[in-house]
Amino acid sequence: MPFTPTRRGLLSMSAIAATGSALGLSACSGDSKKRAENVDPADITGENVRVWFMEGSISDAAIEHLETTFAAENEGNTCTVEIQPWDGIVSKQQTSLASESESPDLVETGNTQSSVFTSVGAFAALDDIYEDLGGDDLIQSFVDAGRWDGELFAVPLYAGARGVFYRKDLFEAANIPEPKTLDEFAEAVIAVGNANPEDVPDFSGMYLAAVDSHAVDSLLFAGGGSWAVKDGGTWNEMLTDPASIDSLDRIQRIFEDGTNYELDSQASQKAFEKYFNEHKVGVLVATGNIGAKIDPVLWEEDKVAVMPIPSNVEGEVGETFAGGSNISLAANAKNPALAKQALRIIFGEKFQKLMGDDGWVPGNTKYGDSVSGPFGKISGKIVENSKLTPNSPQWGAAADSFVRNFYTTIAQGGDVNSSAADYGQKIEDILNEE
Repeated sequence: MPFTPTRRGLLSMSAIAATGSALGLSACSGDSKKRAENVDPADITGENVRVWFMEGSISDAAIEHLETTFAAENEGNTCTVEIQPWDGIVSKQQTSLASESESPDLVETGNTQSSVFTSVGAFAALDDIYEDLGGDDLIQSFVDAGRWDGELFAVPLYAGARGVFYRKDLFEAANIPEPKTLDEFAEAVIAVGNANPEDVPDFSGMYLAAVDSHAVDSLLFAGGGSWAVKDGGTWNEMLTDPASIDSLDRIQRIFEDGTNYELDSQASQKAFEKYFNEHKVGVLVATGNIGAKIDPVLWEEDKVAVMPIPSNVEGEVGETFAGGSNISLAANAKNPALAKQALRIIFGEKFQKLMGDDGWVPGNTKYGDSVSGPFGKISGKIVENSKLTPNSPQWGAAADSFVRNFYTTIAQGGDVNSSAADYGQKIEDILNEE
């Protein structure tokens, strides 16, 4: 069963964060107590700012820039990046952020998980440096998701715009035009898989796995589907909405006829570009950074093309899941004033452009044209048409397992209508839990 926090449980975490008494970590020496935010950073020396970035998020070059620039601009102090694994991260963050002695100063959270922490006082407000970090140039859908009760607790680190990488040489060999609608996309994926122009054993049209939930979400959203919407103070499920059912029928058809990887393992899914590089699939739904992981020979031989995920209407870009991360200042940060200096570097031109070099859409859209490769030409339009999952702490804590289980049910041939009704009711139960 996925962990689903109750409001009481979340509030208890807030109390823990305020007292710093979690798990016996309340005993602090004078050196471990956090400094006031209004301290002039120039008056601080001998301190280290700890930054938690997630695995696969930030390149070595960007990390080196942050650490060296911070040391140069804040003489006598250092900044250290600590890479965290995604598996089990919410539990680890809950424990660490609640401790005055163990909390990092800055912490990256996936944008579907941020509300777990913004809602309970685990982060400090950033409204005072909003303009320094980019102001209205920041990705506004992420900014909105980073607010709680009118205060800004999380700012967009990067967005993972999802589009389509496909083997255009295989499409040409099979006389399949670039699809203009979602129905054409499904037909094209199935057709290129059946054609198998290179006669590759176990070839399938595309890679699509139930555990790759953000890719499947993108196909759901692009067809007008959704998980839930909030009406006043109540969440209402949307899986049984006709647009969602239509999208799920299409997704199930791709699972059945367009891919051999519908039940791929979570471990294999983390490096799914390997199937593309091994010529075993012709289409990927992926974030822009995957472009750098595709075999350079395929690019050099002009065999790869990119396109946005289409919608139901020809000529319109489909709404897709805007994966990505936020970054926040921990309420228990030891050195909040120095941490804000690190944030200013992170949102500076050099660091933002280094993220663009890796294929991410920078949190500051002013530098959006830095996204590398052909994908960069469409990434801005994709982000403009993106949407997020429900902005709720209950969703943030429970979503990963819940979503994978639902899509696995669809991939295994479960009846779409009854599955949508069943999981739709579960969504309402989770999101509306007090």
